[in-house]
Amino acid sequence: MKINRMCAVLESETQPNSLHPLTLHRPVATLPFDCKYRLIDFPLSEICNARVNSVFMVFNEGETQSVFDHIRGGKEWNLDALQNRYFMYFYQTFRKQKEKGERYYGALIDYLEKSKATHACILVSHILCNADLQSILQVHMKQKNEVTVVYKKVPGSEMDGGEHIFDLEDCSGKVLKHSQIAKEDIDPQKKYNFNMELMIVETDWLIKFLEWAMENGEDFYLIPLLYRYLEKVKTGSYEYTGYMKNIHSINSYYQANMDMLNVSKFNSLLYGAQKVYTKVKNEVPTFYDKESEVKDSQFATGGIIEGKVEDSLIGRRVQIQKGASVKKSIIMPDCLIAPNAQVEYAILDKNVVVEENIVIKGLPDAPVVIEKGAVVSGNIEESVLS
Repeated sequence: MKINRMCAVLESETQPNSLHPLTLHRPVATLPFDCKYRLIDFPLSEICNARVNSVFMVFNEGETQSVFDHIRGGKEWNLDALQNRYFMYFYQTFRKQKEKGERYYGALIDYLEKSKATHACILVSHILCNADLQSILQVHMKQKNEVTVVYKKVPGSEMDGGEHIFDLEDCSGKVLKHSQIAKEDIDPQKKYNFNMELMIVETDWLIKFLEWAMENGEDFYLIPLLYRYLEKVKTGSYEYTGYMKNIHSINSYYQANMDMLNVSKFNSLLYGAQKVYTKVKNEVPTFYDKESEVKDSQFATGGIIEGKVEDSLIGRRVQIQKGASVKKSIIMPDCLIAPNAQVEYAILDKNVVVEENIVIKGLPDAPVVIEKGAVVSGNIEESVLS
């Protein structure tokens, strides 16, 4: 017997070149965020807070090492309990099964049937938000929809082009149209219903839809497939009003992190009613030398700060030595900034070493990105990448 509960399907963004080199060795889902989090923490926390006890995750082959390292047994998100679990699948397996004429959605259908859940929540990790899935479910049930999508009103001035948007019926919120908007069609004075790629569906309906999709040779990417057919089923909507960022480029990733230095945005995302969970690491606090200067910045644990840090986010175990200066930058874990080095408008991936007296300087809308494990021994200025 099914009770009124949810299961979850978490899809990972396919590797966008616009986020290289940060995603050369990891999926978007495990990109570090705000010193101590990973992007995947946010959808997993939404699932945990909604008391969803199982999740079916889909990634690309060869990019799951960092996922397993971060999630481990899933304890932090209550996925290691006796009745709770997570499953991992690959887009490439879907594709190979489809090419062989096999039931490529078979594993997902099996998961949905065994979950015994009345509803399924489908979400992604590259849309940074902190939504209340139980509230969305209540709206979905009240409106008796087959599908309920989540959107946020976003000013055209904050859009880059290529975003997916909804046209909604004024009174009911029913989805009339789903489309992708080109840059030249954006009105900076207008607000658009940005598609957050988060939805709740009836589980029985989804199973029938997937069976139909296989019979007709439809796409093995679930979310794009669903959005192509929204207008043909009873689809309602839910407006999300909290902090949200679409992580689709280096600049959007940089800006999302910088937003966390804004108190209202920080509190909206991380200290609202929905708690955000992450992998626990028991480390000593960061040490601040008496000659260090720190202004409007955030720090994770285990670091040694002897230089100057301003308007920046500093990860775990980072060393900023005497005379070094870091401004408006993101420094990921285990980096070393040697004496008298200068880093400004930059993103340093893990284990980067910036040698003594080196200058790294990008631009506000084009930060310099230093690849994981690099040793910087020459100056890099005006967003010239290494």
